[in-house]
Amino acid sequence: MPGLMRAFESLLDTPPIRVVLIDEQQLFRAGIKSILSRSDEIVVAGEAGNRTDALEAVQREQPDVVLMELAVVNGGEVSFIREIMAAAVKAKILILTGIQDAELQRKAVRLGARGLLSKDTSAEVLTKAVERVHAGEVWLDRSTTAAVFDELSRGKSARMSPEEMKMATLTAREREVIKAVGEGLKNKQIGERLFISDVTVRHHLTSIFGKLGVTDRLELVIYAYRHGLADIPQ
Repeated sequence: MPGLMRAFESLLDTPPIRVVLIDEQQLFRAGIKSILSRSDEIVVAGEAGNRTDALEAVQREQPDVVLMELAVVNGGEVSFIREIMAAAVKAKILILTGIQDAELQRKAVRLGARGLLSKDTSAEVLTKAVERVHAGEVWLDRSTTAAVFDELSRGKSARMSPEEMKMATLTAREREVIKAVGEGLKNKQIGERLFISDVTVRHHLTSIFGKLGVTDRLELVIYAYRHGLADIPQ
């Protein structure tokens, strides 16, 4: 019986997040690999230091997340991101960069990168970013958010309002949570509808509050009704 229970539990285990690292510096890759390896939920499945090896690695490993340095794209040819995505169709791209170039960062996001992370970030934030991006969220740390959104606002100011820019950062799952809140559902009910835990619902709400600049559920409901994120009950 104990053996049967262990076998059953093993079937319920969530597979680790498989990551491929792409960075020109071998020593830096070793450091990142060491940090990520501390998490039981992440495994580094491969690594590469140039474009050719990178494409081979992601094609071979089909990772969940590709953590790549922006400098590897050879002078800012961020179209390389599309090549990576074509080689590993389920992979989400997280850019790790020391380049303070808002234009390049903006292009990376538009081409499909799910997050931007500064190279001087902490080990804890790095691990969390990988987990959140894998979960379908967009990750922009404080050091890159302002620059990217400043560029976006300059390019889209005539077409996109500040509120539209806020809402554009919401993930599909966060929009589902907002719609459910607008229907008056509690956290447990939302979790049952979306097949997620109460804790995950709370995490989504915390992220939503931060993105939309609201402080509680009441403000969120009012915001959602006002901006069409939820239907006003009849």
